[in-house]
Amino acid sequence: MQAKIKYNFSGKMWNGGWFFISLPKSISKEIRNHLKWQEEGWGRMKATAKINELQWETAIWFDTKENTYLLPIKAEIRKKACLKLNDIVTVSIAI
Repeated sequence: MQAKIKYNFSGKMWNGGWFFISLPKSISKEIRNHLKWQEEGWGRMKATAKINELQWETAIWFDTKENTYLLPIKAEIRKKACLKLNDIVTVSIAI
């Protein structure tokens, strides 16, 4: 089993058709420099995310326009964590 690298950050949840939290550009740069080889199609990279006590398997997606990874926040997680648009959310991801 391969060890995972963990990152912690806070970001504002926004809506662009889906709900997302953008990873900080400094973290995105580090991930891209060291872990890009793990990307699948369209800049998708498998990850485990955690908000509060909710943990789920997901993926982050690289946004070439913003030069950062995006973490989608599905409705089930938003509901369980009582998250609303523009909330500042503390997230932990492991890649």
